[in-house]
Amino acid sequence: MAARIEHLVTSGTFSLDGGTWDVDNNVWIVGDDSEAVVIDAAHDADAIAEALGDRTLRAIVCTHAHNDHIDAAPALAARTGAPILLHPDDLPLWKQTHPDRLPDGDLTDGQQLSVAGVELTVLHTPGHAPGAVCLYAPELGTVFTGDTLFQGGPGATGRSFSHFPTIVESIRTRLLALPPETVVRTGHGDSTTVGAEAPHLQEWIDRGH
Repeated sequence: MAARIEHLVTSGTFSLDGGTWDVDNNVWIVGDDSEAVVIDAAHDADAIAEALGDRTLRAIVCTHAHNDHIDAAPALAARTGAPILLHPDDLPLWKQTHPDRLPDGDLTDGQQLSVAGVELTVLHTPGHAPGAVCLYAPELGTVFTGDTLFQGGPGATGRSFSHFPTIVESIRTRLLALPPETVVRTGHGDSTTVGAEAPHLQEWIDRGH
């Protein structure tokens, strides 16, 4: 059974620097009929577990540790036994949400996660958060970008732990180097492609200054 990508939208709140906002998050499930990984366990462990059904969950992969992307991760891990994986540079953010529960493993640049016969390559793309990562799956023609790249530009960098020149450099060197037809599956909102976003790099730089 070939690997496929499933998409779930969950709703909750994002809190940082003393503010709280209502958000809808994209939860991505990559797998086949027997096993899967979850990218960003946001808000609703029950809904994610229901979407997984009786499949073996190999890992809960966090693109970064803002609370809206990790709030359901410990509950999902408890239900499934799957390890939570996070880039260690995001531990300070993680501990703001889950001070008593550390992730189970580290994500590192270039690491490969295997599920259902496909490889997800970890790309460390700091900027939105220090430990932000994207997951590139060439066999599926897609990259999961979390909040690093959206339809229309980079993720927000106006809050603590974020840095605009860093996110632009991450996008320029790591994401825009991917094939233009690569589908960009984001942490919020609609998908796009590398080719659709690449021509706008200079606009984002000009806008960010």
